[in-house]
Amino acid sequence: MRVLMVSTSYPRDAADWRGIFMAHLVSGFARNERIRLALWAPPADLPKRVERATTPAEARWLSALMDQDGISHMLRARPVAGLAAALRLLHLLRAAYRRSRDVDVYHINWLQCALPLPGNGKAVLITVLGNDMKLLRLPLMRLALRRVMRHRKVAICPNAQWMVEPLRDAFGDVANIVPVVFGIDPAWYAVQRHLPPEQPRRWLAVTRLTANKLGPLFEWSEPLFREGTRELHLFGPMQENITVPAWVHYHGSATPEQLVRDWFPRAYGLITLSRHAEGRPQVMLEAMAASLPIIASHMPAHADIVADGVTGALCDSASNYAQVLERLEVPDTNQRCGIAARAWAMSEIGTWDDCAERYMDIYWHLLRATADA
Repeated sequence: MRVLMVSTSYPRDAADWRGIFMAHLVSGFARNERIRLALWAPPADLPKRVERATTPAEARWLSALMDQDGISHMLRARPVAGLAAALRLLHLLRAAYRRSRDVDVYHINWLQCALPLPGNGKAVLITVLGNDMKLLRLPLMRLALRRVMRHRKVAICPNAQWMVEPLRDAFGDVANIVPVVFGIDPAWYAVQRHLPPEQPRRWLAVTRLTANKLGPLFEWSEPLFREGTRELHLFGPMQENITVPAWVHYHGSATPEQLVRDWFPRAYGLITLSRHAEGRPQVMLEAMAASLPIIASHMPAHADIVADGVTGALCDSASNYAQVLERLEVPDTNQRCGIAARAWAMSEIGTWDDCAERYMDIYWHLLRATADA
């Protein structure tokens, strides 16, 4: 089976955090001999058996786009430049689709990348993340997407259950809505946690630093962490002008290897109080695989993952946050929630090879449906 996969993000090297989930997914496909994958994405070292679908000029442009943190960030920070970049992306994708005439299935990451699809009737799988849902609010966007979906077999694959109904309302008559969860690298499942009683209680937050991604993290945490018996360790790139309080241990970006080796084994859990339009946050899944309890803001994307009182806690106020923080620092409770979190991740998420198989099943279904049409 010949598949063209399209993504505007891909890690440049092992130290690059951006689009790391794409690298894991591509590697999962590379280990599957039933597929011949061509990848249109920013430049990077690709696994064996994966073909590069970008021209040198396209690769340079995508690399520059990554350096500017992508179109979504540009639209927020510099709307005019962001719009120009979006139009340029559509132009480049149109050329890439037209020259890839021998593919059986298009695998397109993010709805906007489907807009330039040619009218050749070939099947398409479109992945959807939380940010994509904002796209549907733009004037005429639904109409434009429905136009390219007609007269072909389409599977729209959100990575979280909460997106299914809005997508079904928008496209259910022209596409199958099939949620597909991403996978988790086996390294996270191998983490063994040990919490020395003599060290401060260390909690981790791993996120891009924007106001919406941080939410009330600093405000709610300050009275609980300033006394020194607890530590809040923050990891992630600075994407907005955020002032990090002195009592927060801010480390900048960290590689997955650093988190697996140095931080997750000694952490009491992961905190995310995001107000961002999340899909199914990968860092939460990885933390659960590493047996970390989760404290998360009460929103659909988090409630889809965290079983309140079982694998962690959902909170919607500063007082509630203080209560669950204290409760999850009881050693027996912490261990029980961590074990439950890992068991859930193993049974419901699995690995990236499992994720590749989930997509492969949809490819075959699309091809059979196309042949029967």
